[in-house]
Amino acid sequence: FDELRLHDWMLKYIEGYEGPLKVLQFKGGQSNPTYKIKTKKRDYVLRRKPPGALLPSAHAVEREYRVMTALYQTGFPVPEMYGLCEDVSILGTAFYVMSFVEGRIFWDPAIPSVTVSERHTLYDSANETLAKLHNIDYVSCGLGDFGKVGNYFHRQISRWSNQYIASQTDPINEMERLIEWLPASAPVQGQTSIVHGDYRLDNLVFDNYKAKVVAVLDWELSTLGDPLADFTYQLMQWKMPASMQNGIDGIDLSSLGIPSLEGYVEAYCLRTNRREFPDLNFYLAYNAFRLAAILQGVFARAIKGNASNSKSLEMGGLVHPMARLAWKFALLAGA
Repeated sequence: FDELRLHDWMLKYIEGYEGPLKVLQFKGGQSNPTYKIKTKKRDYVLRRKPPGALLPSAHAVEREYRVMTALYQTGFPVPEMYGLCEDVSILGTAFYVMSFVEGRIFWDPAIPSVTVSERHTLYDSANETLAKLHNIDYVSCGLGDFGKVGNYFHRQISRWSNQYIASQTDPINEMERLIEWLPASAPVQGQTSIVHGDYRLDNLVFDNYKAKVVAVLDWELSTLGDPLADFTYQLMQWKMPASMQNGIDGIDLSSLGIPSLEGYVEAYCLRTNRREFPDLNFYLAYNAFRLAAILQGVFARAIKGNASNSKSLEMGGLVHPMARLAWKFALLAGA
């Protein structure tokens, strides 16, 4: 994009900004392109919608900006928001600018670069941070209309079914079965909270020197919804092999200091005052189905040439295995 136009916009709207600027694109992310904006005084992060035709309701950078603005005021660990631009004449798509948070991002959930005790504390901080999000009063922080209250699963299943169908490249029998089975099997929603929608280790920034979350990133899928759906999305990590979306199933968790699934659930329940935890299988089926639909969308964008990551074409090979995993959990849930 035109860096001079970005410079002019930041000079006008970002308090304290001084050019010149240098733009570097981050390697991570499969959805909204994200860039580091370097200046002499400080570094910023810019996140924008990808170019080209987009699926309905996808790539909602405006919603990301809103939820992080509200959460920052509560003290929840998110970057500070500096400005939102919905004028597509500036960069070609809507974008926002936020602070650059120094810290560590771990792409491998086994976190081989740290000690056993630190690894345990890193996971515990991730657990504590998600529980803190789910305990926030979304009305008092200005997010009372950030999503609909109730029927979260039915709305999400409908959304991801439609997204999958809109981006489908090859028929997958398991996805067809799940689209039929999931709506009839969804549990009654017992609580509403802010949900992140993609809470996993590599969307967290940890302090450089302490095992503490200092920023939660990638809020594109955030809304008001069922906190258990949000929490069990992260729990899929314990149920997937390392070869499949960075799972940890099959590795020796105890020797690494990684909590067991049962221990991680217990810690979350204590922090959210939850006395009981439902059977996991429906939640895992739902989340694996949702992830398969997301991967299908990434792959479809890659085919069209407007993906934000060079590895997007590889996502096509993960869709069917993820759909099979989702159907496996559905069968365990009584499908």
